[in-house]
Amino acid sequence: MLRWLLLLAALFAAPASAKPLDSTPRTVVMTAFAPEWEALEHAVVNPRTYRINGLTFLTGRMEGKPVVLMQSGVSMVNAAMNTQLVLDRFKVKRIVFSGIAGGVDPNLSIGDVVVAQDWAQYLEVSFARKTAQGWKTPEEPDPAAPPNWGMMFPRGVRVGNAQESAHRQYTIAVDPGLVALAREVAARTTLQRCTGPTNDAAPGSCLKDAPKIVVGGTGVSAGVFADNAEFRQYLQQAYKARVLDMESAAVAQVAYANRVPAIVFRSLSDLAGGDESENQMNTFMALASVNSAQVVRAFVKALPN
Repeated sequence: MLRWLLLLAALFAAPASAKPLDSTPRTVVMTAFAPEWEALEHAVVNPRTYRINGLTFLTGRMEGKPVVLMQSGVSMVNAAMNTQLVLDRFKVKRIVFSGIAGGVDPNLSIGDVVVAQDWAQYLEVSFARKTAQGWKTPEEPDPAAPPNWGMMFPRGVRVGNAQESAHRQYTIAVDPGLVALAREVAARTTLQRCTGPTNDAAPGSCLKDAPKIVVGGTGVSAGVFADNAEFRQYLQQAYKARVLDMESAAVAQVAYANRVPAIVFRSLSDLAGGDESENQMNTFMALASVNSAQVVRAFVKALPN
């Protein structure tokens, strides 16, 4: 009798298998946190709310297209976990990320929107041992790897999908067809220069120059809020990075593993240590969120039906 009771208890304690919540093929419009979500929430028509694992998923239509709007949560583990969650619970056609980021490319300015063609995890590294002969890593350095920064030697990630066996990758590409569409959209999209509706906004809330949209190049991600001028320069030189954040490379990896097309739009809220005096994220976070959202809405509108 006791044996049957224990078996019954184990059955009831087992988590229910994840069931799809919605059968409509949708574009996932993903954000990391509240300001990015708030810049897009009002654009979802006929919204329906789902709540899973403490997250809110909003289905409806954006610019005439079926979407599910969500927050990944900040940082790499949250982004990977919740990207897989949305893929398991909704019928996903593609992932479009909208958010803010730190600028790495010295030719970019706050407010610019960057659409990178691939993403790298810059803290997927070996910490080398210091010896009399110099740094020594546990494995032989890969000639294809980006150069080290002191004891930190990039080692990439081993990942594959249904078409490719797992192999070491230093960057993971987003969908080239979506990047091509982003180039078309960028050519006809104008970004905001001020946080207010006009150039008469409060002092300090307007950018000196009109922001631009840049498509191509590499973005880098890690679970770090990076605000260091020397490390910013290293990332630009080692990865030819244009932009850094805390989620996109994880989203790109999960999308690649599941063979789901993905693309990331990031507007610069700060310069990751390259700002003249102090980090500008809190000043321009709202403007950057709106600029990214503006491009993403134009992009969603341009997607095929």
